[in-house]
Amino acid sequence: MGSHYMSTTPRQPSWRTDKRKTAERGYGGRWQRERKAFLSRPENVLCVMCKAEGRDTAATVVDHKTPHKGDETLMWDQANWQPLCKPHHDSDKQIEEKKGEQRTRFDSNGRVVW
Repeated sequence: MGSHYMSTTPRQPSWRTDKRKTAERGYGGRWQRERKAFLSRPENVLCVMCKAEGRDTAATVVDHKTPHKGDETLMWDQANWQPLCKPHHDSDKQIEEKKGEQRTRFDSNGRVVW
């Protein structure tokens, strides 16, 4: 007879449905500073998904390639960040997360490959 283990750690709600303020979810002053610095680097000024489609669109959102779900290490790991435009972040990326799949593929540098 096998034993079943059930985690007692409460699941973090999706940021899309979480009603807490952004600062309460970890997106306070530190995040705003890090976001601004990340998006100001020359290699991060354009949306990686638009670039893969042959378009140059300014990136305005720092996206977590792998959703951090409250994991502080994953949240602050810049290797897990990518620059996106708001439309890609709010559409294509949202579809991927809701389906629990990752349509986006990445090269050895962590950049999107379509």
